[in-house]
Amino acid sequence: MNEKVLKCLYDIKIAIEEIDSFFNEQTFKFSYYSTNLLIKRAVERNLEIIGEAMNRILREEPNFPIENAYRIVGLRNQIIHGYDMVSDENIWAILINQLPKLKIEIERLVN
Repeated sequence: MNEKVLKCLYDIKIAIEEIDSFFNEQTFKFSYYSTNLLIKRAVERNLEIIGEAMNRILREEPNFPIENAYRIVGLRNQIIHGYDMVSDENIWAILINQLPKLKIEIERLVN
């Protein structure tokens, strides 16, 4: 794995950790997320970073072994270019269902 890819993996790892830091047991609820504009924008920004880092990885290694790599880039594009089409429910579903899986994949790759 080259240094560019490794740096991007660490950027993804840090962005995921930052998203995790926005919540605790009491606040990890859709109602908290959907009513807190600051948290929503911070989560979206970190998802943009994750998507851009994944895009850079795929430019270096198009078959990089991360599940849904191209969908991650697509989410980044949707947040940036189709911001008016991003729903709280979709982002929340990603936080619940996809981000924990990505976190495991990234930790496996950087270790």
